[in-house]
Amino acid sequence: MSNVFDSDSPTNLTEYSVSELSGSIKRTVETAFDQVRVRGEISGYRGPHSSGHAYFALKDDRARIDAVIWKGTFSRLKFRPEEGMEVIAIGKVTTFPGSSKYQIVIETLEPAGAGALMALIEERKRKLSAEGLFDAARKKRLPFMPRVIGVVTSPTGAVIRDILHRISDRFPVHVLVWPVKVQGEGSGEEVANAIRGFNALEPGGAIPRPDVLIVARGGGSLEDLWSFNDEIVVRAAAESRIPLISAVGHETDWTLIDYAADVRAPTPTGAAEMAVPVKAELEAQAAALAARLQGCMNRQMDQRRQSVRALMRALPSLDQLLALPRRRFDEAAAGLGRGLELNTINKRRGFERVASHLRPDVLSNRIAERRQLLNERMARAERTIERLLDRSKSRIDRAEAVLTSLPGRLKIQTDRGRERLGNLSRHADTAIRHQVTRARAELSAQDRVLQSLSYKNVLKRGYAVIRDEDNRPVSQASALSAGMGIVIEFADGRVGALTTEGGSVPASARKRSTQTAEPPKQGSLF
Repeated sequence: MSNVFDSDSPTNLTEYSVSELSGSIKRTVETAFDQVRVRGEISGYRGPHSSGHAYFALKDDRARIDAVIWKGTFSRLKFRPEEGMEVIAIGKVTTFPGSSKYQIVIETLEPAGAGALMALIEERKRKLSAEGLFDAARKKRLPFMPRVIGVVTSPTGAVIRDILHRISDRFPVHVLVWPVKVQGEGSGEEVANAIRGFNALEPGGAIPRPDVLIVARGGGSLEDLWSFNDEIVVRAAAESRIPLISAVGHETDWTLIDYAADVRAPTPTGAAEMAVPVKAELEAQAAALAARLQGCMNRQMDQRRQSVRALMRALPSLDQLLALPRRRFDEAAAGLGRGLELNTINKRRGFERVASHLRPDVLSNRIAERRQLLNERMARAERTIERLLDRSKSRIDRAEAVLTSLPGRLKIQTDRGRERLGNLSRHADTAIRHQVTRARAELSAQDRVLQSLSYKNVLKRGYAVIRDEDNRPVSQASALSAGMGIVIEFADGRVGALTTEGGSVPASARKRSTQTAEPPKQGSLF
């Protein structure tokens, strides 16, 4: 503050700079409104800034004040601010000299009574219900006997101990616990991530996939259970492919996850009872069913045994079954002798009847009849032979006439054949000459190709072929050793030689006369 008075000033007012005045106002406002409790509606909230601070405004029907929640305070809030929510904020009023504005720095934020929270829950409930997240048709049935149970809850509370104790008493199964925060900042995201994490497990993987999920928390106030009203938690519960049991709070506490879950349990202990049956009851029921089954089997066997006995009594005895066949056999055996006698008598009578017809006169008559029939057939045969002889003689006469005229016809056909044969012979000679000419031309062409491809033409240009003792061509120096006999073939003949080390020629070899080897005979290709 300046204590200098301007003598030219018409008044005695103190003169301030802008910074001094703004600082004085700031100190005055902060001193007067160090701790205030303000009730208003949140306006302009867009979530926390990238720096972690949250900027918005509080308003009522006649005024508006800017508000800020610093990053450290924001992380300690029990629930997040939302647009349009009526809240009660506790903090201090301060100014921002850079823009001549004042604002409230909020240190504590809470809903403006349970009515406001319930209104917010009802509004969110209507929104999610309109999307079909609470429809009964999408809810899944719980498995009767799950092998693995996933629990989403705090690992330090009494809830997890109650669930584990109840499951072990009723039906011990494998329990997987996903530890999460069940209230405070970030608890909703942790619960949603835990539900999605259990659903992301692959069946048959290293970590077994649960057959049923339990989302549990103990009782508390509406603010304590607020995380389970978060939209992200409700959507995760509705999207879960694993049947989900909601066990949040006491029996009178209702949260939005209860509507999205497949089953709502009044307490965490009740959720454990819903998840697994009672093993002792199942064993007793199985024993009772086994006893009933055994009793039914015994009664069925008794009934079948009685039926078989009744059928046995209705069947005749063995003597009764064989009485009639035995009687028939006895009657047949008794009449067998008499039947043989009668059959013999009947056969004798038949023989006597046939013998009465076999008299000499009858045989003589039959012989005469057969002889007459034979004579008649012989006469017919003689006449038939005479006709055949006449026909054969006629055919022989015609054939003789044909043979008499045959030499003339043969001569004519012979002349014609000789003439045709001469024509064919001339055509054959011409064709053979043409064929020989074509073959000779082709042979000459192939000979020229052979001569062009022959290695001897290469030898005429100054090259030579090295052959070993077995007359095989040598293409590499490594195939030869010192003192080995070789044959060098030139264009005009062959020369024998001995190999040396390092390519030097010994004096004795230079003095030795070169002996020309007789080239092997090569047969003609033609």
